[in-house]
Amino acid sequence: MIIAVFLLGLFAPATGALATGVDRVSTVAVILLFFLYGARMSTGEVWAGLRNWRLQGGMLAATYLVFPVLGLAVQFLPESVLPSELQTGLLYLSLLPSTIQSSVVFTSIARGNVAGAICGATVSNVLGIVLTPLLVGLIMSRAGGPMGGSAGATLLQLLLPFVLGQLVQPKIGHWIRSHKIVTLITDRGTILLVAYSSVSEAETSGVWDGLTVGVLIVLLVVCAVLLAVMLALTWTGGRWLGLNRPDRIALLMCGSKKSLATGLPMASVLFGPVAAAGVALPVIVFHQLQLATCAVIARRLATTEPEPVPLARS
Repeated sequence: MIIAVFLLGLFAPATGALATGVDRVSTVAVILLFFLYGARMSTGEVWAGLRNWRLQGGMLAATYLVFPVLGLAVQFLPESVLPSELQTGLLYLSLLPSTIQSSVVFTSIARGNVAGAICGATVSNVLGIVLTPLLVGLIMSRAGGPMGGSAGATLLQLLLPFVLGQLVQPKIGHWIRSHKIVTLITDRGTILLVAYSSVSEAETSGVWDGLTVGVLIVLLVVCAVLLAVMLALTWTGGRWLGLNRPDRIALLMCGSKKSLATGLPMASVLFGPVAAAGVALPVIVFHQLQLATCAVIARRLATTEPEPVPLARS
């Protein structure tokens, strides 16, 4: 559906009154999305999961420390290899929180610590609502990234709806969690609206006129390298932290991923419409790549024998 909407934006972009209408509907959808994020997340479950500090600390370090360093490293690529707007998109990608659904599903398939994955991915997303805008303002402004959003827009469209959702969570949280179709439609509908709006803006403004097949291949390779490095670091880092196999699997699956569901709507708030299209493409490419790769890894881990635990000598 994302690819279909992407192509629709390229060949049938919204213009005039239609573009204005799509933009307004997208704004409302983003506000509703972050309200539901707050309303469906149980605060008690988040705090309970924080007790496993090594696992949770490893996930947060991978998401908000190690990944941003790699995103900054990409900025040293020459523009002749990768255009600056795509480099900016990769930097923005590195600042996003982890996914929730796919991280938990792949952790379960691989026989990892599902409870730890749920808590870690949830905490990552809760903190990301605050940390990602702060990191974007701190790092991307210094790196020369295009900033079209404002602190007021971030507050009104992201933080305020989330806080309101948390306030009413005790009353409606159970109903929302038991009716997953509500959040499913909101999540996917918002992503598709934002993707179409961003691509339409980029197409009508000519921001992608210089985009070639060669550039797309380079982008795919860079995303593959980023994913491979993060998979290696999180798996090895789990051993360094002394985590058991289920916890290492949870760290592997949560610490190596980035959230498309959060990334695209947030980009529409943090960046101008044209700049949002530039950062959207790397997020979409990385998202598809991480799903395909981690699906294979999860099945391989599920069929391999656990590492033997050495017996203590008497």
